[in-house]
Order: sequence, then C-alpha cells, then structure tokens
Amino acid sequence: MYASVRDDLRTTLDEIRAAGLYKPERVIGTPQSASVSVASGDVLNFCANNYLGLADHPEVVAAAKEALDRWGYGMASVRFICGTQDVHKELEARLSAFLGQEDTILYSSCFDANGGVFETVLGPEDAVISDALNHASIIDGIRLSKARRHRYANRDLADLEQQLKQTQDARRRLIVTDGVFSMDGYVAPLAEICDLADRYDAMVMVDDSHAVGFVGPGGRGTPELHGVMDRVDIITGTLGKALGGASGGYVAARAEIVALLRQRSRPYLFSNSLAPVIAAASLKVLDLLESAGDLRERLNANTALFRTKMTEAGFDILPGDHAIAPVMIGDAAEAGRMAELLLERGVYVIGFSYPVVPMGQARIRVQLSAAHSTEDVERAVAAFIDARQALKD
Repeated sequence: MYASVRDDLRTTLDEIRAAGLYKPERVIGTPQSASVSVASGDVLNFCANNYLGLADHPEVVAAAKEALDRWGYGMASVRFICGTQDVHKELEARLSAFLGQEDTILYSSCFDANGGVFETVLGPEDAVISDALNHASIIDGIRLSKARRHRYANRDLADLEQQLKQTQDARRRLIVTDGVFSMDGYVAPLAEICDLADRYDAMVMVDDSHAVGFVGPGGRGTPELHGVMDRVDIITGTLGKALGGASGGYVAARAEIVALLRQRSRPYLFSNSLAPVIAAASLKVLDLLESAGDLRERLNANTALFRTKMTEAGFDILPGDHAIAPVMIGDAAEAGRMAELLLERGVYVIGFSYPVVPMGQARIRVQLSAAHSTEDVERAVAAFIDARQALKD
C-alpha cells in the first residue's frame, strides 16, 4: 500500500520545490543569539523571535540549571494526575499579576492554548468572530469547536460590527484577534474592538504572543498599550518568544474561564505538564522584565533604524513600528533566493511564502532584537542592498 502513497507524496514534494515553496531547515551550532553559527560560518541572526535577547541571558540560563537540580527534568505526566509542582503554580500567579488577569493556566505551547479554548468555552449556540489574519493556531482551535464561525477583514472595525450585528441571536459571542499579526507586524485596534464588544455584549480574546514582554510601557502587551487590560477577557501567549524563547504557552483570563479550562480543555488534560526547568527560567524572565526598560528602548531603536534605512534604500516594508519588519518580495522563489544571498553575506533570514502567507505575497520577515547592536543593523541593511543587486545581475 505505501508504495503508491510514497509516489504521491514524492510528487507533492516535487511540486512544492518547483513552486519555490519548499522550506529547508537550517541547523545552528550555538545558543540562540544575535549571532549564530551555521554550516557556512558565523552569521547575524535576524529571524528569531528573541525580541529582548533573553534566550541566552546568563541569569536565565543559571535559573534553568538550578531548576534542574531542584525540580528535575520533566513531570512524566499530566497535571491532574501527578504533575503540578510549586514552580508551576508560582509561574501562573506571576503571569496573572503581570497581565492583570484573575488566573492563568499553563500549556505546553500557545498553539495548544489556542487549541483548547474555543471548544471548552463555546458551544453550537454560540458564535466566534475572528480576524482574517489570525494565527493558524486560532484558526485550528476554532475549527475544533461547534460554535458558529464568522470572520472579519483584518482590523476592519466596520466589518467586525457587521458580524456582531449578524450574530445577535447567539448565546455567547467571542471576538478573537492577534494582538500583533506575526507576518505583518500590524497591531490590532484593541480599544475600538473592546468598545464594539461592550456595545454588542461580546467577549474579547487576544493572542499576544508577539507583544508580551516588550510592547506597552511595562511590556505587558497590546492590552496595556491600548489601555484595555481590564476589558480583555482572555489573553493567550507564549513563553517561547520574548519571555525566554524556550517553549510553553498560557491562557490568562477570568477566573471562571480558567477553572473550566482545567476541567475540560483537552490539550491541557492530555498533555504533559510544562517542564519545570522552563517554568523556573520563565520566573527569572519575569524578574528581569521589571527592569527591562533599557532592553525595550534598545529594541525600539534598532527597529526604527532598520525600518528607516531600508525605506531610504527603496525596499518595500509594511508600515508600522513593530520589531517584525516584513520586506515584501512578492514572488516565492525570489524571496527564497534573496534569503540565500543574504546568508552568503552573513545575514540569517528566512523567505516566507504560501501557505504561511497568501500566494503572491512572499516576503522576508526581519526580526529585530535588543541583542543586536547598531552596527549589526547597519550591516544587515548593507547586505540587503548588495543581495538585491546580485539578484538583478
């Protein structure tokens, strides 16, 4: 049987390669940092979600080492059976306080967190209204639920209001949006979304994975940025980006929502507990965030410098001021070739193409970090200019 399946799969893989959509995985031989070692040598890393440069921070690494001695390597079980330690409960309490929510529940990833919310909170008599550019984990989570599914155009408040009007017969309505859209760097208009939610008696959920730690005056994410921390009902996020860069996710929400998730959320009930070493290291990250104003300022400065220099050089960068700076290419094969040319010039970036982004909107998504120096940013811009010329030649 598999012989025919294998031939079909090989044909599909060949088609992916021919379309320029194949996604190779590069191996790095060093810790995640502003500079990493790959097969071709040391390169500047502009593709990691290491926004604050904490992935290899010595205090975070030290906390992880200490946690291994104190808590062991893993839990070998799910939490309701035998898998909760003090360090997990402490992290949940700290995240709740940091995000201004009543309670928090930990997951093995934010993908799992988003996968566990909708089918637990919503039923067939309810409606979920989702931004068209929401993360794949939100889309998949919504598919798992029996709720009526509605979608509004990206950040289009008029369209969102229309969807709210059309669902007024629903028992519950949940508006869900990314806080920052990961492929574009656009920020959701949360204040206006909360206003519409109040007007039409809906709940609001935000996946803030690309904001918590560095967006907002205290790094508490897009709800803090827009002054709506007390008006968002559910916040999901990751420990795998600005908060240390390892893995793990969470839902921070109203107390009753979290309590129900502990009882009914399948990714939580049937997945091993977050490794205690990650929980302990994440607590150290939260300690560092209390005095991370200089890191956020450096990240903002690097972002502004890169966006300004690239725009002056004639590159098409989606507007905004987020550390995600998409350099628009259009053609998938050209984006992949551009990334290869940049790697040859000592800059590690990735070309993003379908199905990660819409067909015909391939791009190189540059990720700025507080770990980058001014010289690193300027060198990256020079490499882009040189690679562009090489692509034309």
